[in-house]
Amino acid sequence: MERNSSIQKNIDKKRRKASGAAVFQESVTLALQRALFEEWAEVGYSSLKMERIASRAGVGKAALYRRWKSKKELVYDAMPSIAVTITEIPDTGSFEEDVRIFVHSLAVALRHPLVRRILPDMHAERVRSGELEDLITLVTKKRRDQATVILERAIARGDLLETIDVPIALDFFIANIYWSMIIQRRRLSKEAIDKISRAITISIRQAL
Repeated sequence: MERNSSIQKNIDKKRRKASGAAVFQESVTLALQRALFEEWAEVGYSSLKMERIASRAGVGKAALYRRWKSKKELVYDAMPSIAVTITEIPDTGSFEEDVRIFVHSLAVALRHPLVRRILPDMHAERVRSGELEDLITLVTKKRRDQATVILERAIARGDLLETIDVPIALDFFIANIYWSMIIQRRRLSKEAIDKISRAITISIRQAL
């Protein structure tokens, strides 16, 4: 009798565990993350409220707080999954072509309306409080790592001198397109992006 009681307790425990896990439906998680980014784009990080995010997603606050205890925790979990998607840059055998593909890939990511509003606010928040410092480092590191690979390929092929200033070269890769699209909010044509790409390659070759 005691053994049967113990078995039943284990069954009940497993049922409760399964029931709890079922609450974390992917569709609800995605709805909350989408609501986060939409709300963030409208009001800015400093004004984000967990209750507003839950309401926007059409779910109860309990569903939100079971997943994340704070907006910072939510942002740190959600941002890496969507932030400025990284597309693998093939080795074309040409420094100019590698840079062109990289810049076009970055431009595609920066065209997203939510990205165009959230990125400037992220950097502003970094200055105001430093709360998102680690997140910004993580997001930008992925792009810089990709650009580093392009530079290393070019050096290995003899397209660039080994003595180039790599940190400054990495800034060249991203700063021009970011300034044009995010700060100046320009809508760049394919031709304009190609010109920026050529300017980057010429600058790195001649100035560094």
